Amino acid sequence: MSRTNVYFSPMNVMKTFAALLFLWLNLSLFSFKDPAREAGMGRVVKIVDGDTYDILIDGIQTRVRMDGIDAPEKGQAYYQVSKDYLGQLCDGQTVRLESKGKDRYGRTLAKSFLAGGREVGAEMIKAGMAWHYKKYSDDSELARMETEARQARKGLWADTNPMAPWDYRSMKRAK
Repeated sequence: MSRTNVYFSPMNVMKTFAALLFLWLNLSLFSFKDPAREAGMGRVVKIVDGDTYDILIDGIQTRVRMDGIDAPEKGQAYYQVSKDYLGQLCDGQTVRLESKGKDRYGRTLAKSFLAGGREVGAEMIKAGMAWHYKKYSDDSELARMETEARQARKGLWADTNPMAPWDYRSMKRAK
């Protein structure tokens, strides 16, 4: 009496081939790049603080940390003012992202552009609602905008002694 190997029967080979073909086709379809998703276009759905928001892209919510700026931390002077100003700029708006990758917390680090082409981080600095984050950005335009906002005593620069968020975080860690 001969035994047949059921694992290599013609029917099992065909089923395995069909399953692999189906898997390959599905993976191929999902690997095509959607231009809107690649450009990072979506609607801002939540303002987290003055330099971070959530965006909805193709039904997926993503946390975005704006590149080149640092805004007041919760508990700091101008925290709520900065957060509210970011909301006025972009909450509910469609923005286009230019991703710079991920930060150490897994947030998308990006430049954020409004429909008219204005960059949201630059708008925050011009209004005196955030610092130019020089530790991570050598953008001379952002540096110039911060200097102008300081000289005009706009936003947080109206305070007699504004504390940079990185100094505030360092002070809190030291406690």
